[in-house]
Amino acid sequence: MHTNGRDIGHSGGRSDRASPRPFGADGPLIGRQADLDRIDAFLDDLPRHDGPLLLLGEPGVGKTALLAAAAFRAAHRGIHVLAATGAEYRTRLSHGGLGQLVEAAARAQPSVLPGDALAVALGRGGGPAPALEAVTDAVADLVGELARHAPTLLVVDDAQWLDAASARVLGDVARRLTGGGAALLCTARDGTEGSFDLGGLPVHEVTPLSEAASDELLVQRFPALAPRVRRRLMAEAQGNPLALLELPVALSGPQRSAATALPERFPLSRRLQSAFASRVTGLPAATRYLLLLAALDGTGDLQVLRRATAGRMTLKHLDPAERAQLIRIDEPSSLTFRHPLTRSAVVELSTSTERRSAHRALARAWQAAPERQAWYLAQAAEAPDEQVAALLERAAAVLSRRGDGPAAMAALLRAAELTPPGPERARRLAEVAYTGANVTGDMRDVPHLLHDARHMTPDAGPAAMVTAVAGAAYLLNGSGDIDTAHRLLRDAVALRPEPCDPADVTLTEALHTLLLVCFFGGRPELWPAFDTALAAYGAPPPLLATTRATLADPARAAPSHLAELDAAIARLPQENDPLHIVRVATAGAYVDRLDGCAEGLHRVVAGGRRGEHVTPAIEALFLLGNHAWLTGQWPELGHLAREGLDLCEQHDYAMLAWVGRYLLACTAAARGDHGATRELTDRMQQWAGPRRASTVRVYAAHARTLSALGQGDFETAYQEAILITPPGTLARHAPHALWTLMDLVDAAVRTGRHRQARDHADAARNARLDRISPRLAILVHASTALAADDDRHPGFQEALAVPGGERWPFDLARIHLYHGERLRRGGARTQARHHLGVAAEHFRRLSATPWTERAHQELRACGIPGPPASRSGTPVLTPQQREIANLAAAGLSNNRIAEKLFLSPRTVSTHLYQLFPKIGVTSRAGLRDALERLDQQ
Repeated sequence: MHTNGRDIGHSGGRSDRASPRPFGADGPLIGRQADLDRIDAFLDDLPRHDGPLLLLGEPGVGKTALLAAAAFRAAHRGIHVLAATGAEYRTRLSHGGLGQLVEAAARAQPSVLPGDALAVALGRGGGPAPALEAVTDAVADLVGELARHAPTLLVVDDAQWLDAASARVLGDVARRLTGGGAALLCTARDGTEGSFDLGGLPVHEVTPLSEAASDELLVQRFPALAPRVRRRLMAEAQGNPLALLELPVALSGPQRSAATALPERFPLSRRLQSAFASRVTGLPAATRYLLLLAALDGTGDLQVLRRATAGRMTLKHLDPAERAQLIRIDEPSSLTFRHPLTRSAVVELSTSTERRSAHRALARAWQAAPERQAWYLAQAAEAPDEQVAALLERAAAVLSRRGDGPAAMAALLRAAELTPPGPERARRLAEVAYTGANVTGDMRDVPHLLHDARHMTPDAGPAAMVTAVAGAAYLLNGSGDIDTAHRLLRDAVALRPEPCDPADVTLTEALHTLLLVCFFGGRPELWPAFDTALAAYGAPPPLLATTRATLADPARAAPSHLAELDAAIARLPQENDPLHIVRVATAGAYVDRLDGCAEGLHRVVAGGRRGEHVTPAIEALFLLGNHAWLTGQWPELGHLAREGLDLCEQHDYAMLAWVGRYLLACTAAARGDHGATRELTDRMQQWAGPRRASTVRVYAAHARTLSALGQGDFETAYQEAILITPPGTLARHAPHALWTLMDLVDAAVRTGRHRQARDHADAARNARLDRISPRLAILVHASTALAADDDRHPGFQEALAVPGGERWPFDLARIHLYHGERLRRGGARTQARHHLGVAAEHFRRLSATPWTERAHQELRACGIPGPPASRSGTPVLTPQQREIANLAAAGLSNNRIAEKLFLSPRTVSTHLYQLFPKIGVTSRAGLRDALERLDQQ
């Protein structure tokens, strides 16, 4: 009564039922703590209360793994464990289950022998066949004798498949086990009939794993799986551990990578077939065909089945499947498979001819939905078919605009497979590669797709253009090879005939990619290739022209560009294309339009979390983080940036990751965590230098400017700020100059460079930055006042009077601080106190520690006492120090803390060294209590 090679559960062990020991050692059972607690309570009560317990659940849910854990735990408690296992193919072997238990009893206590009736029943003694009651008495006596030596546990797996004689005997014995130091623990499949009488037994239901536990199991056992594949597997398995472990293995093969591949259907392993397919094979042919249609369709709509069969089959043909509890019919229109793996079993048991026939029938049923019809026709195709491939490509474009990147990629890949070898197939393969690099996050598949495309691509034509775009997107997002990506796109675009067709989607995508290459390159010499191509349009696509103005050189953006951008933002609530939403938001970033894009960006992030479009989701997370930085939502910024960085790491987006690290570096600088700022910016510089990615170096310069200003190192702040743009000018192709306007002027004034400060403020005023956005108007007014040699210059009041200034608390607080400093210097202490107090409160709320202390220093100079380095005697920890302290108190090592916070272990060690004396501890052991005391002060 054993099943060869059957998995005993999701701990990774396997049960060798031929061995003397039927259960593996206790291993880590993910997501099963509540079940183990119930088993522990049962075992702890065994010497006193005895009795049975039934573990009931669906096939593959992990009952055997729990039984193995129970046997292991029982043995460690000194309990005799007698084990037997039911097997479907041995149900006719009389008393086979009892035989396993008797053999186990002999190993546990050789001196305890079975009675005569039991020996005869097992064929080990002579005499007439004993009555069932006599065998039951003999088994009860045997168990009772064992229990006198030590508590005894009968463990029976798959009780529903015990032979009839063993099932009846053990059922009766189970109900007698009271007060004798023995108990029965067994498993059975929910809904499966057998000879073992389950009635009246205490039941513990073994439920499927939670989503979090399923994810943890897949990550632990199959770490190479892409997140999108993992999510699909979880949806298919529905928390069934056997399915979670078997489906990835079934996916692997010589022609498929389980890390990234997503087939239309999941092949069932032999063990999954035995668990889910056995009840399908006995159904009538008409029933199986209807189930196949329903499984391939997936909508559960009975009307689809009626259309697919042209009314030849009716609901009565589904009755056998409903009686077998494979499906549930909710008339008049709904069919539901009771488990997703039953659906997979139906498909797996069909022949390829049957599946193609079903797909053709479904294509007829879905004539009103071209995308679905194209997919079914593609699955029915037996050879290359250009007509079907073209239908699929059109369907992919629709799916992509809807934001379903994986479905679009699958459709494109199938379209390429159905295309005869040649330039058109190469173009479609390159389209798949571009979608992987720019939408779905499947970067690992891009190189071999591009390799295949190049082998059949001529030097010119549509295929070459698409290949160049896909290759450039891969280089930009992955390795950050700016110059090679630029060369690929420049040469491909130059081959396009003039005038350019605005409807040429490939050229438009090429220019959007080239625009980002130029932006991240951050060098003026990169832009002429883009500008030449844009000028070749009679009427360029509006978003391309707008983004060229507001992203590349916002200081010189025309009012018409801003109006076009505002109109595009107003249309975002009706927009579903994640790429378009992100592109509009990107165009709005430097001109302070992200507020109007937030709702759309959140939708993109939600889609990314569902695995629909990873790349736009990363960009959306960082754009939302950018908005959080400017609006003072810094805790939210941390969450957004780290989520984006996690996705970058999972999908190998090295270039995009620097945007997230830049945001973390800026908040660290503003909060006084200068060590973290230095570490992050050093990494930016080291990475960007060899790749000539100047924008990443600008990111580093901005964060270092803020850090130096916070430390009062104004000379360093000035030198870093002028790396972004020279004083007195807003350099072309230097959009960051808008964000560092006040920083440069502040640093110039405090280092005695008054002429440079005035020139820079004049440049901003002459460029009419104040017309771009209210925030920039605030900065222009404040910078003008800072640069003026007049302590009562009206520019500060003009800045503070701009409506909505409270939306940018860090900028606003700095202006109050500067105004208060000037008023104090001019002798207007009463007015100064007001502005300095407002500044101090804003900075405190932001946890901008160095700026808070600077405001308090000015207040003390006005005669208002304030804490030198803390409030109410409470030690001041920077937000990052507090986060590190919390993690260290929770027991994490420096290396683990560093991984979670994107720091180096050395930086973590330095922070701990600095914060220990602040809170009065000398080691990690005192951290928890010290932090609790700190919270109570």
